[in-house]
Amino acid sequence: MEKTAEKKASKFALPHIYVMIFIIICLMAVLTYVIPAGQYTRIPGPSGREMIDPNSYTRIEQHPVGIFDVFTAIPIGLRDANDLIFAVLTIGGLFEVLKRTGVIEVAVSILVRTFAKRSILVIPLLLYIFGLIAAFIDTPELSIVYVPILIPVMLKLGYDTMTATAVALCGTISGYIGAMTNPFTVGIAQEIAGLPRFSGIEYRFLVFIIITAIAAAYVIRYARHVKANPKASLTYDIDVVKRQQLLEGNQEVVAATARQKIAALATVLLFAGMMFCVLVYRWGMVEIGGYFLIMAFVPAILVKMSPSQVAETFDEGFHGILQGALICGVVRGVVVIMNDGFIIDTIINAMANLIGGLPSTINVLGMLLIQSLINFFMPSGSGQALITMPIMAPLADLIGVTRQTAILAYQFGDGLSNIIFPTSGYFMATLAVAGIKWEKWAKFQIPLQIIWLVVAGALLVIANVIGWS
Repeated sequence: MEKTAEKKASKFALPHIYVMIFIIICLMAVLTYVIPAGQYTRIPGPSGREMIDPNSYTRIEQHPVGIFDVFTAIPIGLRDANDLIFAVLTIGGLFEVLKRTGVIEVAVSILVRTFAKRSILVIPLLLYIFGLIAAFIDTPELSIVYVPILIPVMLKLGYDTMTATAVALCGTISGYIGAMTNPFTVGIAQEIAGLPRFSGIEYRFLVFIIITAIAAAYVIRYARHVKANPKASLTYDIDVVKRQQLLEGNQEVVAATARQKIAALATVLLFAGMMFCVLVYRWGMVEIGGYFLIMAFVPAILVKMSPSQVAETFDEGFHGILQGALICGVVRGVVVIMNDGFIIDTIINAMANLIGGLPSTINVLGMLLIQSLINFFMPSGSGQALITMPIMAPLADLIGVTRQTAILAYQFGDGLSNIIFPTSGYFMATLAVAGIKWEKWAKFQIPLQIIWLVVAGALLVIANVIGWS
């Protein structure tokens, strides 16, 4: 009887990620028949972007989405996400070239040797490094870059793929939530709210330290459990193969050549240059994607790879990350359907009205909840700021919440759910690169998500009580 029950339980599994996303697209299409169509007037916003006029919402004629539109939403989503898709593909090519040049092997070797006797320290160190990068320049999409490098490091240190993925995703999102100078979220939101650019940085720094510390403690606890009992790993099935490949690769240890060391140094300097350009020149995914090509070509030239070898290696990298790139576009189909059915503005208007009716003591928590729900439908951080902050900023004045706190509620709502909602493109792409199914990640992440939400609520209440502005 027990064996039969185990077999039945093991047969249950969520459908393929494309099927999951298609089901969500279909659900959104059904909602276009149920939710009244409505629209805000768009007006010029910060940095030449469009934002909404908060006093202009009107009901319009219903625009239900047809069956054929459900299918065309996917190619339209792929088209709309072309800059992100290109950047993800170049990440795949870049990683494959760096692996072929030996730069990845050098980096892995250095990390493993450095932390061999105190391996657990690599987790908080990398969480804070990745977090700081995201806190200053945005780009949580860099988690897609981190994962392929971290997996062999964590496996060699006795941990697993889930640990590597958690360090990449939790690190970047911690910085995204506690962003100090993120021009695409905090910068835009503060411009809309009429606050000095990057003001309130001290409290957001405290938020970053606390949120990252919680993530570090959680991931360390899991990693120690896996090291003590490898079969307890949530990714044990896929790590068996990866560990075997690492063992086979270690049969012949070759010292890094002088050219490989120079190429590794050049890669680090180029990465630092990219962070500078994103922060100072506000580079988007198109510029970052082009820069990834440079980051691949320079090390390749330094180790004397021929142009044809570089091209062939890039082709291999494209194949390896193709699913992750396509996911970024397919999930955009959800937004396409809601735009075509004119229901996004109606949802936002209804949620804003709901907050206005809450008791003053829990208004700020209501903002957190609403921003989190909106993030399911609109996972773009800058897009969400342009749509919600014109409403939330003046609403904050009416319900006794400081505008700075309202922006923090937006940061929490936009950030925390980015690594749990399947409508987040870069998140699902990162899981695809790591080879982790969404349900396994959810099993790992949901307890941390609950802890984060509780702490986020407390930090928001404290911010509003002290009149943070």
